[in-house]
Amino acid sequence: MKRTAIIFLILSGSFSSCYYDVEEDLYPGNGACDTSSVTYSGTVLPILQSNGCLSCHSGGAPSGNISLEGYNNVKNAALNGKLYGTISYAAGYSPMPQGGNKMSACNINRIKAWIDAGTPDN
Repeated sequence: MKRTAIIFLILSGSFSSCYYDVEEDLYPGNGACDTSSVTYSGTVLPILQSNGCLSCHSGGAPSGNISLEGYNNVKNAALNGKLYGTISYAAGYSPMPQGGNKMSACNINRIKAWIDAGTPDN
């Protein structure tokens, strides 16, 4: 009995000993989000394109009568609060993309940084 208890303690100690995981491996995407050099053409436009925003919000009859085609339209949506309100799922705004997954927190933060910088055309 004593021998079984010792073996049990040794085995249980080996399973519960040091445990180390790299946070980046466990939670990808939780790393730093660079919002320091956000530009319209290099950051905001590609985010809108990759998230399918332009597939509904462009052309002759854009969804919700909101066009995101071209800098001026995106700027207007940003300045009136609709762009950030919809992508951040803020109260009082229709969450976008409609029927899709919420944009990543990093991409939302990048768009917010561009808006906070005054929506420069860069």
